[in-house]
Amino acid sequence: IELQRVDLSGAPGMEVVTSIVEVRPGELMPRHIHHGVETMYVLQGTTIQMPGQAPRRLLEGSAAVNLRDVPHGGFTVVGDTALKLLTTHVVDKGKPLYDEPH
Repeated sequence: IELQRVDLSGAPGMEVVTSIVEVRPGELMPRHIHHGVETMYVLQGTTIQMPGQAPRRLLEGSAAVNLRDVPHGGFTVVGDTALKLLTTHVVDKGKPLYDEPH
């Protein structure tokens, strides 16, 4: 759910996008990249699983940063509750917010 999208002052061609992301139990967060930086804050934690790896817990209150063009995601929510994230992206204006990795 996109909450806000604004131009980044002092940086022509860049914008800031704030969103709530929800991935429900059994759903896949596809592997993807962003054309800029993404910060995320876990509003509601759950257990996730990457292919071929043991499940791991994402804890409420934790935070992370994903850098420009670095693939991330690719996990399935295997916990009983949805994963809810507050994300902020500082990205190239006019490009898709999410894209397939190169």
